[in-house]
Amino acid sequence: MSEAFTLDRCQAMFRAAPFVADVGIEATAVSPGECHSALQLQPRHLQHTGVVHAGVLTTMADHTAGAAAQSSVPSGGGVILTAELKVSLLRAARGQSLRCAAKVLKPGRQVVFVESEVYAIDGDKEQLVAKLSATMAVVAAALPV
Repeated sequence: MSEAFTLDRCQAMFRAAPFVADVGIEATAVSPGECHSALQLQPRHLQHTGVVHAGVLTTMADHTAGAAAQSSVPSGGGVILTAELKVSLLRAARGQSLRCAAKVLKPGRQVVFVESEVYAIDGDKEQLVAKLSATMAVVAAALPV
């Protein structure tokens, strides 16, 4: 992991992404090749049927995966952008909050392969609701934040 990519740096990356910050997704942990995030659900995160919108789930999974990938890039080695992603929406997400766990499967100098899982938390119940697989491209020599 880049020495500079601490939890503070990761949280700053989440805040610096206007859409992610507006949705309310926050980084909660980072370690080499892994990132975790959380979101307290609000009515604005729901679609007309009362379940979490697929765009919220996808955004959370994608951005958390990008942070996990960033944690695997050497300091000054590049900025991560999503090159490709696939999301499987496994069931309707309901509850008070979401949590996401992302893990790098294969780091690289030009591309990083990563997966995320999103869980809906309803009281003391936690249920896997979405899974993302992504290819992240390493595209620049400096971090934006």
